[in-house]
Amino acid sequence: MTDEQRRQIRQLRSDGCGYTTIAKKLAISRNTIRSFCRRNGLAGRPVDANEPPAGNFCRQCQKELRQTPGQKRKIFCCRQCREEWWHAHPDRIRQRAIYTFICAGCKKPFTAYGNAHRKYCSHECYIKTRFKGGAAHE
Repeated sequence: MTDEQRRQIRQLRSDGCGYTTIAKKLAISRNTIRSFCRRNGLAGRPVDANEPPAGNFCRQCQKELRQTPGQKRKIFCCRQCREEWWHAHPDRIRQRAIYTFICAGCKKPFTAYGNAHRKYCSHECYIKTRFKGGAAHE
């Protein structure tokens, strides 16, 4: 890659062009463009310097987030906000393996994600049933 091509890549990235567009314009492999951009801090989506960053706030508490360059974009400020938001928006979860069972201890229906062989709705129910005579509890 020549110095002129490097200069053009920097210019095109600052203009908002993506890897594929730059690769086609300069007749260089898309992966070569991407590698160059990652090594030189040009990776990710180009952002207009005059425009405030979109979505740079916690989804739950709206606290401003500080993003770390080179890492996955944060959408929550803490674990508690993340858990609260997902519990409030179960329709947004794209789970595939949700199973419905009847608890062997308390006989109440429950759902579980990812484990098709569950018998108990909770660890407490398992302990009460398994180690306290097997009687159902309230």
